[in-house]
Amino acid sequence: MHGLLTGTLQVEHITVAISDLPETLAGVRLVQLSDFHFDGLRLSPSLLQAALAATQAARPDLIVLTGDYVTDDPEPIWELAGHLGTLQATYGICAVLGNHDIEWPQARTIITQALASVGIEVLWNQVSYPLGPGIAVVGLADFWSREFRPAPLFQSLPPNVPRLVLSHNPDSAEVLQRWRVDLQLSGHTHGGQIVIPGWGPLPAYTRTWMQRIPPWLRRRIPSPLFNQNCDRVILHWEWSQGLHRVGANQLYVNRGLGTYLPGRFCCPPEVTVITLTPASHHPQAQSVLRLESVSVG
Repeated sequence: MHGLLTGTLQVEHITVAISDLPETLAGVRLVQLSDFHFDGLRLSPSLLQAALAATQAARPDLIVLTGDYVTDDPEPIWELAGHLGTLQATYGICAVLGNHDIEWPQARTIITQALASVGIEVLWNQVSYPLGPGIAVVGLADFWSREFRPAPLFQSLPPNVPRLVLSHNPDSAEVLQRWRVDLQLSGHTHGGQIVIPGWGPLPAYTRTWMQRIPPWLRRRIPSPLFNQNCDRVILHWEWSQGLHRVGANQLYVNRGLGTYLPGRFCCPPEVTVITLTPASHHPQAQSVLRLESVSVG
């Protein structure tokens, strides 16, 4: 995807307060990457390299990947895995899969194998403790899959252990309100890609507008401009990007790296640097603290 359509990579720095976080984990730094759509079209080599460089510059303790590594054919994952395998973090890399990673036959198996081959731990309804017993990393199956089953995982966790939840689709946050989720990290939305200042993400409005257009004219509008299905990507477009409270839980949605036509507007691709702090230090989680623009060739 050409840089004019993608926009300039932005690194978002946030600090999030976590109840019961051990003092030994105060200041631990996570980097989140999401929605690569690595298919030769939707992610330029220069943007990918800029994202990898920004990730390493943050000196992460843990890197988390929140899905949609490919768009359809899973074979490009092998090349992408080679790039991701160059990343270094103190406690490694954890990943979950997105809806595009499970659409083609055997895609889930192929993508899991490719990521595992470079040392990335892929979680599918599993709990891991890469940072030690002080915080659990819960990786969920994609929300649209038939295997999205969070209940057994949360019921198995001690109530006083903080939970970092990786779930590709932010709509899952509505269901996850039943359990303690200290911080959910999601992607999937691309931030809406086109954001109208003062209004919000364009896809939240497109179907309503299309229904007001006569059918004969509707058929003549190029689908990338007004996709009648794009409002079905999520129900909660108010969660399309950034940090949110969902009941008692916290949700952060990354805008992703890959871009569909017609491109991005006021919605740059994103690398997220997340610093965790005990809630006793910050009674309320803070939103974005600092923005750093990174030029992409």
